[in-house]
Amino acid sequence: MKRFALAGNPNSGKTTLFNGLTGSTAHVGNWPGVTVDKRDGVYKKCAEPISIIDLPGIYSLSPYTPEEVIARNYVLDEKPDCVINIVDATNLERNLYLTTQIMEIDVPIIIALNMMDAVEKRGDKIDAKALETKLGVPVVSISALKGAGLTELMDRAYETSKAPRKGRTVLESGALAHLITDVKIALDGQGVENPLFHAVKLAEEDELEVRAHKDTVNMVEEFKKTFKDDTFGDDFEALIADGRYKYISENFSSVITKKNKEKFASTKSDKVDRVLTHKIWGIPIFLLVLFAIFHTTFSEDFLYLGKIFGFSSLEDLGVNTEALGGKLLACFYDGAVFSPGVIINNLWNNIIVEYAFGWLVDIIAESGMSSWAIGLLNDGIIEGLKSVLSFLPWILVLFLFFSILEDSGYMARIAFILDRMFRKFGLSGRAFLPMIMGFGCSVPAMINTRTLADDKERAATVRVIPFFSCSAKLPILTAVAGAIVATFGVGNADLITYGMYLLGITSAILAVLFMRNTTLKGETPPFIMELPAYHAPQFKNLMIHLWDKAKHFIKKAFTIIVASTIVIWVLSHFSFSWAFLEDEQISESILAQLSMLVQPIFTPLGFGSQLGEFGWVFVVAAISGLIAKENVISTFATLAACLAAVASLNINGLDIEAEEGIGAVQAMINATGIGVPGLIAFIAFNMTTIPCFAAVGTAKAELMNGKSFKGTLIFWIVSSFLVAAAVYTIGSWWWTAFIWAAAIALTAWGVILYNKKAEKNK
Repeated sequence: MKRFALAGNPNSGKTTLFNGLTGSTAHVGNWPGVTVDKRDGVYKKCAEPISIIDLPGIYSLSPYTPEEVIARNYVLDEKPDCVINIVDATNLERNLYLTTQIMEIDVPIIIALNMMDAVEKRGDKIDAKALETKLGVPVVSISALKGAGLTELMDRAYETSKAPRKGRTVLESGALAHLITDVKIALDGQGVENPLFHAVKLAEEDELEVRAHKDTVNMVEEFKKTFKDDTFGDDFEALIADGRYKYISENFSSVITKKNKEKFASTKSDKVDRVLTHKIWGIPIFLLVLFAIFHTTFSEDFLYLGKIFGFSSLEDLGVNTEALGGKLLACFYDGAVFSPGVIINNLWNNIIVEYAFGWLVDIIAESGMSSWAIGLLNDGIIEGLKSVLSFLPWILVLFLFFSILEDSGYMARIAFILDRMFRKFGLSGRAFLPMIMGFGCSVPAMINTRTLADDKERAATVRVIPFFSCSAKLPILTAVAGAIVATFGVGNADLITYGMYLLGITSAILAVLFMRNTTLKGETPPFIMELPAYHAPQFKNLMIHLWDKAKHFIKKAFTIIVASTIVIWVLSHFSFSWAFLEDEQISESILAQLSMLVQPIFTPLGFGSQLGEFGWVFVVAAISGLIAKENVISTFATLAACLAAVASLNINGLDIEAEEGIGAVQAMINATGIGVPGLIAFIAFNMTTIPCFAAVGTAKAELMNGKSFKGTLIFWIVSSFLVAAAVYTIGSWWWTAFIWAAAIALTAWGVILYNKKAEKNK
């Protein structure tokens, strides 16, 4: 099978093209480094299947970043049959810099001139035929976003791959042409493959080439003694870069016809950025955008219409909510108009989940099986699944909004704004890119820290990524927040969830600033990033993202979470003598007895010894979340039937039953008497403590240094206890806020003294 490699600048549409060619679910982002690892897919519309390899987005083939090394080594060592070089037509001259480097390799190459629709939209024209003539390689105009020109691109790429190609350079008439020719001849004589590419890189004194060709590098040193340039001296790397840009400017500007002749004409994106990236209003606008997302997803009073107009509930209107029509209407309205996210979630749970599992529960209950088997299947496995799956719509709606922000180009602006704010504290905007990815999943976010050149900055970033609540933590936030509102009548679920996300972000920023100024102090690397033009996300790509997320979530629900609920149910229904226990005897179970041993540790966090006999349920839920965060709510659901049987109390006139999600948390509240501060602290602890096993394994693999990994585990434990303790104590006794503020001020003062002492000792 032939292998084609996709190579191009970040934000050139490379991964969008990959998805269009292969139908893959590879993540599409609008910032550099999204595809850190090369991805494989198959294109099936040519005369034979073609393997497509998606290489990381790079600006050059110099070994400055891990992405550049990955892309360079693949093209040189793996020898693909063709390289498809994706060029952003809206930034032609800058993108052609990488093209001039790839052209020096002995590999068939074709140019995919992408975003031609955007070029035409602003009234500009690019003569693709003239560009093809000047480059000496095929050029095809495409729009990866709209799927235009892809068939022609692959057909021509397939034909191009049939014939070998020798590399050529645009530096043939430059000041170093003689040196490059001599080095190429020497390398050719040594049997080195791709001698022209290696000769140019050796002339640049590329560190990889110097190590690989120690004898030949002497030719460069000798040439330096006889050479002197008025502008660059003997900095051959700068001289070669200048030569490339001059050649591009002189030879390719003629293929572009611009409607607006002004060199620096403002685009629509530039005008929008004057507001969204404003040095004062940029962050407040971002916070408002986040609030709008959470309100649209979680609010049970959309736009606060209920509070403004005082609507009546369905019961007051005489609607029978038990009938199908009334039940359907209740998904949209009940004293207030629900937000779109709540409507979708209600339809999913009240119509689909209820009927999908309801008949199964009835069949099992009437099957004649023993009571323990019925309890395991209905109260254990099915209730655990229902509790987790009940949050799937909310997860997908929230993920959809984040995908829109990402694919539209807005998330890249947030990294730019934050870089401007925090660079003075030792943190670059590049570190915020994987942090923001943590909203989706911590695993790929941690992998994406490979784009960070500084190891200390990378370690600090890996440690705080779990603070950016992933989709797996969303059921914890929404279930506990919903139970707080339903039980205590405090606040709004959307505001509580939004506040918890802000708490995680704030904790992450404070923690990483502390580390970057103490134990992980180092130089702040430069952050160079092109801000992509704003554009509407492609519907197909958004649906691919959502399907991938749903598939991953459901797969986890029916594997890891089912296994965990079985273990929890068994441990909660058997004693140490393996005698079966009824629900009312849960305090005698293995699970209860073991959990009571560690329960006092969590007393400062609000869900320890102060909760009495059944307070251990929160400890169990938090520990089960170390396997997968979805286990927290499935554990509540599994134990809810037992607690409802033991503590059949009413809170505010509400009968607590063993239900999925919010109802399960209400059963915990009913049985333990935990208050709002303790519940908020429980959320905070789960947001900042050791993440799931998958994320822990990824952190270990990415950090590699055993000492650093152990420090990371300790950091997660200490951070979660401090954050949760602060939330609980301030929530219970407001005046403790002054104590925490004083502690933070003393810590900051200590850091300043530490840094001053370190500077003196240098």
